[in-house]
Amino acid sequence: MSQRTILEVIDIKKYFEVSRKKLFAPPSYVKAVDGVSFSLREGETLGIVGESGCGKSTLGRTIIGLLNPTEGRIIYQGIDFSDLGKNQNDFRRDIQIIFQDPYASLNPRMTVGDIIAEPLIIHKVYNTKIERLKRVIELMEICGLNKNYIHRYPHEFSGGQRQRIGIARALSINPKIIICDEPVSALDVSIQSQIINLLKKLQRKLELTYIFISHDLSVVHHISDRVAVMYLGKIVELSDKNALYNSPQHPYTQALLKSIPEIGSGGFDDDTILEGDVPSPVDPPRGCVFHPRCSKAIPACSHRIPKLINLGENHYVSCILFED
Repeated sequence: MSQRTILEVIDIKKYFEVSRKKLFAPPSYVKAVDGVSFSLREGETLGIVGESGCGKSTLGRTIIGLLNPTEGRIIYQGIDFSDLGKNQNDFRRDIQIIFQDPYASLNPRMTVGDIIAEPLIIHKVYNTKIERLKRVIELMEICGLNKNYIHRYPHEFSGGQRQRIGIARALSINPKIIICDEPVSALDVSIQSQIINLLKKLQRKLELTYIFISHDLSVVHHISDRVAVMYLGKIVELSDKNALYNSPQHPYTQALLKSIPEIGSGGFDDDTILEGDVPSPVDPPRGCVFHPRCSKAIPACSHRIPKLINLGENHYVSCILFED
């Protein structure tokens, strides 16, 4: 696997202003993504996991430009695309997204052929209808769709077939990076494995780089090279997948892995089981955002914000217990 860095995300923040309860009250913000940084190597798959509402999807949409970052920088191949301006077509051509809901992301009034061909028209990749038709048929075959379905509409397909259409659309303009935003969470288990295997096959064949967002730890372990664990808008642990799954260091990561159903005994101590609900991102806890639910919290956790530090071999953890 190449070690060249293709994408850098530096201290990205995405805040959403919420409605004010009083006319002259100061504004409040939902801190959906709150200072996330990581680098992405060419040809790898970076998995991003965490509970629902931790900011995974918002992070993905901010990276691709569907949402403008409140702060931070996005550097793609050495060029800062944080402010998409004139270069947005070049950036978006190389970075595409597969959405979670394969039906909601497809226009019900467009045929499969038109859906897959739309990016080709927008980015002016192929100039004639015949060239575009050949490309659409090629993409349908690559993604396991019968070319005879080219004139059908999204409602005529199953969930797995719709997701294949979404994948074909994402591949149409030969991107280098694909953000997979929970691409299998809405599918049956048997179909999930087919889509995962398809993504891995396409990655090898087309030399793609993935950011794979999911709450399913087993799926992320299967497809990822490295894994970032998010909690309340922040990355709390980032490591090679084997190091993270075999020797998790952050209490939150330990609790997440403990939650995976297992046959037989084993696993972590019972004190790693998570209790309570995720705090509101409008009013996150002071200090470490995880400390109200952490079984290993110490008094300093309530007022000190931990830094993401390298424990060695690129295993990063954001926890006060490892700072001293």
